[in-house]
Amino acid sequence: MYYTWINTVVGKILIAGDDAGLRTISFEKGKYSAEIGIDWKKDEVFLKNAVDQLKSYFAGELKKFDLPLCPEGTPFQKSVWKALLDIPYGKTASYKDIAVAVKNPKAVRAVGGANGRNPIPIVIPCHRVISSDGKMGGYSSGLDIKERLLKLEREHCL
Repeated sequence: MYYTWINTVVGKILIAGDDAGLRTISFEKGKYSAEIGIDWKKDEVFLKNAVDQLKSYFAGELKKFDLPLCPEGTPFQKSVWKALLDIPYGKTASYKDIAVAVKNPKAVRAVGGANGRNPIPIVIPCHRVISSDGKMGGYSSGLDIKERLLKLEREHCL
């Protein structure tokens, strides 16, 4: 596994991946902050495309990522993460919307759990999921980061 760190407007972010694709984006501070594995190798060149796209996203220039993704999770989690990719830049969807999208309309809580376990936030836009009543809901790296990501997208959504 290769990794690098980048500084962003929402803090320092760890990016990790291998030949199969991007596996982890983790905020330096957060509920599920990633730890660097003992067999991981620091390599900015290997992850250059991901770094460049993330920098473009934070600059408001990139609205859709084009990266090979390889998140690890259960089949249900993967179905939720795939559905998150369909939420357009600058828009939001409810946990219920995602439950319906994965053809399991009663699994709203399970969708919330899968959303919170997303190993590749930002690229798989779990920050775009909100409660049905329009409230922010949770975010594993803190609501302040979720609000900043949504604000960034609203400001560049034209």
